[in-house]
Amino acid sequence: MSTNDGRAPHTRRWTEQRWLLDNVIRSVGIDWDQPRSISYNAPCGPEANADFAGIRERVKKYADISPAFENAARRREAKARAAEKADESVTARQNFFIAAVQYAAAQWPYDENNEKNLALNERKRECYTCYTQFADHRVEQAWIPFGETALPGWFHLPPGYAGGRIPAVVAIPGMDGFKEAGVAMHGDRWLSRGIAVLSVEGPGQYESAVLGIHVSMQNWTLAGRAIMEWMRARPEVDAARIGVTGQSFGSFFATISCAAEPRYKACAVAATCLEPGFHTIFEEASPTFKQRFMYMSGYTDEAAFDAFVKTLTWEGHAEKIRVPYLCIAGEMDELSPLEHTERFVHTLLCPKRLIVYQDCRHSVGNVPSTNLGPTPQVMAADWMAARLADKPFESERWFVQANGNVIRTPY
Repeated sequence: MSTNDGRAPHTRRWTEQRWLLDNVIRSVGIDWDQPRSISYNAPCGPEANADFAGIRERVKKYADISPAFENAARRREAKARAAEKADESVTARQNFFIAAVQYAAAQWPYDENNEKNLALNERKRECYTCYTQFADHRVEQAWIPFGETALPGWFHLPPGYAGGRIPAVVAIPGMDGFKEAGVAMHGDRWLSRGIAVLSVEGPGQYESAVLGIHVSMQNWTLAGRAIMEWMRARPEVDAARIGVTGQSFGSFFATISCAAEPRYKACAVAATCLEPGFHTIFEEASPTFKQRFMYMSGYTDEAAFDAFVKTLTWEGHAEKIRVPYLCIAGEMDELSPLEHTERFVHTLLCPKRLIVYQDCRHSVGNVPSTNLGPTPQVMAADWMAARLADKPFESERWFVQANGNVIRTPY
């Protein structure tokens, strides 16, 4: 049971190492723990490059993060409103989308549902709702019934969709991710392949945390089923061709969802968080990870959280997965050591493929193996499209070398 008493959580390391964290940010920049500014910039497209470059320059300490993103978001929203008034729909679309992503990014440092967090959440939803009115494809807000409340999401149909049932994926973000960045404004990898997307925030993630829906094994087991029921009820979705994908901590959430819901057609995860109990990410990495996850799970007492987090494991669940599974990981993952991912994949009883990129850290990218070898995001999309089309594949372990060469060994 969570112990949320309305206060923000404060872990021992967060309190004792805050001075060190600010010095690291001053030295390394906003992407000290992972390339968040790159992951937020990417779905916005090149027009937002200057915004994110300016944010990187402005952020010199932790307290700078939210104001830097909020100021950029306000400028973008003002441009969007002016374009809307001038009947410049494409310009309005671009600016509303970028503003929504930046407002969401401004929420990240807030580990409680205070007035500021709620206000930023409102601006984010308003801007993204405006974006849906100008988008080049159909986008709808989604509320997936979940107990007495609902999980928030956005449902996207490919450009030019003209009816009929099509394949779909459920896209689950990571600990620091959010649904508004789950589908790119231009050239999205799923939509461009004719696949509908439900970008959703499950228990504990971003707006779900704002709504008081917390992380737990039970909640994610229930969420996997609830999301599937919602998807199967959509007249545009082929109920027999629904996949699930997860990034970073979303790799764990997608795994638990798939284990609980056998009707998913396939599962693809990347930048894995698959260490049972998650000691490395919470006790050895930046203290912000544990701080945020306590908020996501509704705990303010660190000792109670430490006991709770031991319940988070794929053990006893992975064995239930029977559908094709793709796992993409970095050889040098500093948040979830590769040994845990290897053990997880060996436990799977389903058709499977593990792809390990040489010299790559947790965020799979920006090293020679990902630049010269198969592009991780593209490969995952092609793999999922093939599985949704019932194409066969071999169970293998791939090791992508720094020169781009792929060494394949069978399981």
